[in-house]
Amino acid sequence: MQAVSAERKPRSALRAPLDLFLACHPGPTIAVSTLAGVLAVGSGAGARSVLIVAAVFTGQLSVGWSNDWVDADRDIAVGRPDKPVVDGRVAVGTVRAASLSAAAACVVLSFLLGWAAGAVHLVAVASAWSYNLGLKRTAWSWAPYALSFGLLPMALALALPGRPTAAWWVVAAGALIGVGAHGANVLPDLLDDAATGIHGLPHRLGAAGTAVGSAGALLAATVLLVVAPAGPITTGGAVGLVVATGVAAAGTVVALRSRHSRFPFLAAIIVAAVAVVLLVGSPWLVH
Repeated sequence: MQAVSAERKPRSALRAPLDLFLACHPGPTIAVSTLAGVLAVGSGAGARSVLIVAAVFTGQLSVGWSNDWVDADRDIAVGRPDKPVVDGRVAVGTVRAASLSAAAACVVLSFLLGWAAGAVHLVAVASAWSYNLGLKRTAWSWAPYALSFGLLPMALALALPGRPTAAWWVVAAGALIGVGAHGANVLPDLLDDAATGIHGLPHRLGAAGTAVGSAGALLAATVLLVVAPAGPITTGGAVGLVVATGVAAAGTVVALRSRHSRFPFLAAIIVAAVAVVLLVGSPWLVH
């Protein structure tokens, strides 16, 4: 079935690289890599930020491509219009090769950051792969997101000069953002997923429960970033909390009114961006 789909529509030489990139889930891939770069630069990584971004970017590429590779049969069965594999613009074998190549590059780039940072980052990437390879079908579908997002600031911290660690509240906030992002990302696909045998936690909670729960996790993460650091709440922290609350609330309303909207996931990315802004200049590193 995959081979027939892959050959159904000829691809031009100019279009092929773009279609392959579209199969990597470019939205979250670029967002996570950019936010990691901003946090690295803001935390004093300097030129080392380029290596940090490269490691994160290749890891995200491998995860995104592995999703379209592993889910090819399911996506074809439901006719996903946003997946290049579905209409044959990209062959499944091409996506598989790209995913494995990106994973190999990620291993090398991660360990160039140091053994500790590299090991933590690769655990985060492996956790994301575990979601694609099967955990998405279980009630533990949230766990890879929580672990991967929670470990990312720890990996970034260990990659900085002096190898500090991340404060506990940053790791916890990252895990909460991961849980919120998971729910927001799955919401538009609940029906298609259920039709192809996927019954993760969001599918068990239902659309309303997932929308409210995701917003709650995102807000809890923002509150933690504002109140956990020592000292009084800053003006910037208060503004960030207001912005995150408004965005999360808007995402919830849209999710409840339009089941197929991608805005809730965009809202999760915006809240993650607010979190990064709150972290820059805050005492999130423990030396």
